[in-house]
Amino acid sequence: MAAPQIAVTPAGTREFLRDAVVAGGGVLVDVDAAEALVWTIPDAAGELDALLTANPGIRWVQLPFAGIEPLIGVVRAHPERTWTAGKGVYAEPVAEMALALLLAGLRNLGPYAAATGWSAPAGRNLAGAKVAVLGGGGITESLLALMAPFGADVTVVRRTPAPVAGATRVVAFDHLDEALTGAHAVVLALALTPATAGVLDARTLALLAPGAAVVNVARGGHIVTDDLVAALRSGQVGSAGLDVTDPEPLPEGHPLWALPNVIITPHVGNTPEMAVPLLSARLADNVRRWAAGEPLVGLVDPDAGY
Repeated sequence: MAAPQIAVTPAGTREFLRDAVVAGGGVLVDVDAAEALVWTIPDAAGELDALLTANPGIRWVQLPFAGIEPLIGVVRAHPERTWTAGKGVYAEPVAEMALALLLAGLRNLGPYAAATGWSAPAGRNLAGAKVAVLGGGGITESLLALMAPFGADVTVVRRTPAPVAGATRVVAFDHLDEALTGAHAVVLALALTPATAGVLDARTLALLAPGAAVVNVARGGHIVTDDLVAALRSGQVGSAGLDVTDPEPLPEGHPLWALPNVIITPHVGNTPEMAVPLLSARLADNVRRWAAGEPLVGLVDPDAGY
């Protein structure tokens, strides 16, 4: 079994990935000699397209990002290649962040933390709450495992209603309104595609139980930001825990910063310290699989967009 010839490019970015290729049994080579490519820039679609066009010998492309929406056009333009992404790699740390933001919102921790004096009691339990989780991938699977002791009534909404361990029920997106109606909380943990952009807007936010908690650990574009601000101000949404925003980074002076019932974290559901060992293990595993002719992990579905 010959060692895979793999290029990690552009040079000087995410050097730990080079170590992971070697750990998986691969040999580092220049792009023009490579059968596989690890591409390390999340938004340089034109450069990647040109590189692949100039190097037809590259048969597998590994993208180390969970969300690949800036590059999906390149994926679709080169269907003859095998494409893998980092989806699922960061599920556990992001799920921890989602649970932390969910509990903080339901228990009013944002306003309590910002208070300068004793305040009135507020909040509700996650235990027994009605929760909608949008997305059925690795983050949701890890989140439901963390939520299991709370006994929440969880509806997972996903592209296809295949079972998800820990969910009370799983429905397709044509049942989104049903899942959101009366929900005490909604967690966004899905890929950003044209079909899911703006999935939470004024109409769908109004379906939630008054004072519901909104948590977003996916992409800021899933929420119509102005509609969320209005719902937070009216009390229809009681709290928001946002690890991602639209726009991102959220500019100084944006109304979300001034709302006491909002907790904003700077897209740190998965930090570099968390990512390096997780992504290194995934890449090394895929290099071994490629050499052995085994199915790769994290295959991209070009039609789905992730």
